[in-house]
Amino acid sequence: MSKIIERFIRYAKIDTQADETSDSSPSTAKQLELSRLLTQECEELGLQDVSLSEHGVVMATLPATVSHEAPTIAWLAHVDTSPEYSSEQVNPILHENYAGGDIVLPGDFTKVISVALNPALADLIGETIITTDGTTLLGADDKSGITAMMTAVEHLLIHPEIEHGPIRICFTVDEEIGRGIENLDLNALNACCGYTLDSEGWGRIDSETFSADLAIITVRGVNTHPSEAKGKMVNAIRVLASFIDRLPKGNLSPETTSGREGFMHPYHIEGGVSEATARIILRDFETELLFAQADLLNLHAGTLRVEYPEVEIQVTIKKQYRNMRDGMEKEPRALSKAIEATDAAGMTPTLDIIRGGTDGSLLTEAGLPTPNLSSGQHNPHSPLEWTSEKEMQAASNVLVELAKLWGQETA
Repeated sequence: MSKIIERFIRYAKIDTQADETSDSSPSTAKQLELSRLLTQECEELGLQDVSLSEHGVVMATLPATVSHEAPTIAWLAHVDTSPEYSSEQVNPILHENYAGGDIVLPGDFTKVISVALNPALADLIGETIITTDGTTLLGADDKSGITAMMTAVEHLLIHPEIEHGPIRICFTVDEEIGRGIENLDLNALNACCGYTLDSEGWGRIDSETFSADLAIITVRGVNTHPSEAKGKMVNAIRVLASFIDRLPKGNLSPETTSGREGFMHPYHIEGGVSEATARIILRDFETELLFAQADLLNLHAGTLRVEYPEVEIQVTIKKQYRNMRDGMEKEPRALSKAIEATDAAGMTPTLDIIRGGTDGSLLTEAGLPTPNLSSGQHNPHSPLEWTSEKEMQAASNVLVELAKLWGQETA
């Protein structure tokens, strides 16, 4: 087993699932297990200024090897995995010398990674593919990014003849629930720009993301015993179901949109007769269209309040993140050097938009321009998740080239 695969599997087997209903930071204590391991590994590698905050944020410094004062850049990845599917007892499966064709997952034969829906597999014949067994997430989002970062760090330490400036290493928590920089001290990070390793495949550079909000719809009905409910009961479940049914069906949903089209996605519902809630994520590349989605939700709520005057309907909108595009001009070299580094690493740079968000969205909005780079992950938030040794190594190679390029600059 190669070192990069061994490193990825070590990280993937640690359950780091985030919990959006938790108010603690990190939202789950189990994320700290990986944060502690990464802290230990940074110390063992000989990085400087290694720290682990009480909230699970890991920081360290890879010292410069150039004699002049070069700009400090930051590399970032997140330790948590999505709350949308189980991360318990992850069993990574190695498909060595991949021969092509669909991949049937051994833990659940109904789970198949098809070539038709995963065309990137065609470029990986003969390589090692890593999948789940079909019963959990793999955690390649974002443990492939962590693996690429640590591999690049180790390579630069083994080869001090490679000239580069100071690099800040940072691992965050709770990215998957939109709280990735909640307790990240940007002054302590102290970089001119950052790079998150949290995009698909290889050679991809994301300079735009969705803008995003979360809508929480709460319906409070009137409950009584069903034997005497006539004229008295107002079932919150039925009212909430009516609310969901009024959302657009032919557009504004993940299953009907692509490219720059936004959507409204109800993804979680719970409750009973007296109270029921739904969580709906709102997404669009243009923030004003995001606000229009919230207006539509409030319009539906108002209509239902007229139809069911005994019911209380509450619409709560929580800001999550904004399109990173608007903050990139603060440090234009961040994007241009990502393009140059990808080319230098032997790949064709592909500028893309991401129909989601990363810590880079929040970091850019907070004043640290942070493009998002490929890390080798595919099918995130799904038991069909997979990565490959070749793509993680490619991501690591891009970071090494970035280090060289920024080392040629003067602060």
